[in-house]
Amino acid sequence: MRIGDLMATSGVKFGTSGARGRVEDMSDLICYAYAQGFLRYLLGNGTLALGAEVGLAGDLRASTPRILGACAKAVIDSGCRPRDLGRIPTPALAAYGIAQAWPTLMVTGSHIPDDRNGIKFNLPSGEILKADEDGIRAQPITLPEGLFDASGGFIDPSQAALPPEESSALEAYVARYLDFFPPDWLAGLRIGLYEHSSVAREALFRVLTGLGAEVERLGFSETFLPVDTEAIRPEDIALARDWAATGRFDALVSTDGDGDRPLIGDEQGAWLRGDIAGVLCAQHLGAAAVVTPISSNTALERSGWFTRVERTRIGSPYVIAAMQALAARGIGPVVGYEANGGFLTASDIERQGRRLPALPTRDAVIVAVTLIGAARANQQPLSALAQSLPRRFTDSDRLKDFPSELSAECLAAFQTGDAEADRAALEAVFAAEFGPVTSVDHTDGIRMTLAGGDILHLRPSGNAPELRAYTEADSSARAQDLSQRCLAMLERWRD
Repeated sequence: MRIGDLMATSGVKFGTSGARGRVEDMSDLICYAYAQGFLRYLLGNGTLALGAEVGLAGDLRASTPRILGACAKAVIDSGCRPRDLGRIPTPALAAYGIAQAWPTLMVTGSHIPDDRNGIKFNLPSGEILKADEDGIRAQPITLPEGLFDASGGFIDPSQAALPPEESSALEAYVARYLDFFPPDWLAGLRIGLYEHSSVAREALFRVLTGLGAEVERLGFSETFLPVDTEAIRPEDIALARDWAATGRFDALVSTDGDGDRPLIGDEQGAWLRGDIAGVLCAQHLGAAAVVTPISSNTALERSGWFTRVERTRIGSPYVIAAMQALAARGIGPVVGYEANGGFLTASDIERQGRRLPALPTRDAVIVAVTLIGAARANQQPLSALAQSLPRRFTDSDRLKDFPSELSAECLAAFQTGDAEADRAALEAVFAAEFGPVTSVDHTDGIRMTLAGGDILHLRPSGNAPELRAYTEADSSARAQDLSQRCLAMLERWRD
């Protein structure tokens, strides 16, 4: 049996840069096998040598320590040495792995609920790409006799003990920002840090205070909360409004569960959309070329700020591959971002004699610190930053518990390969509610441009059984209205 066969039968499949599934399906055996497959792939292509170190870290989910233990055992049985780098953000682990030339494994389910988890795989150079996924799927599985019981659990759990936890990766991550930004970059600002169960909460506190901000810690949670920066929960919207109403804060800052997607609120308690934060961050970091998925706000192109803009399928591996291609051609600085706000750099960023090394994986801290500091430097409130952009607004939401197979079946009727036939079929379904469909883009899912310039984009989630709807319009209210009306239509597809 190979890893690909196990993915087909276990319910734990590849999502973005790794495997994800329900915790009940992620047995010790499954997690051990997937970690083993990743390491065998690296040993086979010469990226990893026997006896080398492999970095491990995880988020704050209840299931994370057990899964980390299974990964650590796989590292040992593969002839390598596990290093437990703690409960730290995904970008902190990736950056440390790149600096040390180590492969790393991050146990996290990102923003999805606590009953799910995952394992993200990083090469010594950064995230795995789609070609690497194929290589991992092809790896054979070898399970030592007497290691697992009939349910897939360790017969002797002590064999999956983690090594002593180290703080070096967290320290390096904090220093990354304190060394790049001026020490007074956030001086005089009052920032509310929405901690919830984000594994980035300690790093954020240290960076924000280290750059001069006065920080109040808010909303701490011992249990995991599925904070999604792309489909923000109503309770998180209400919390931001309530905190802002006190008048105590110039900005609010948070992240998703593993700290690779930012959540930034202005002084009025409005959370910035991730793709607006991304284009503003790219501008203030002096980017020449920007890569972003097809779902991101078209204010990027309309701004005229960048020499080169490229659009990709949704998912950081696609963004990274396109960034690498641009950087190889000498175009730079090259950055990327996703609609969820996660920001990536393919080039070193230099400013006033300081250098921020490239980090080609999603990061949250860079966006929050850049934008809040830029607003301060311009002597304007954070809400004013976005006013420099063309007035285009996006919204997104999702239908939960919508099986991926059903999503594929529903959308297949509009993906025939005949562009005009697809447009006509979509118009027949959507025109009565939304008006004529003028064009269709199949880069990832189905993206319709309507006669008035509004955009509807339908796509199954790659990480969970969800059908997502993205919308864009000339006003925020219009984008939100389109999103809700679109979901109401899609809800009927369940039948």
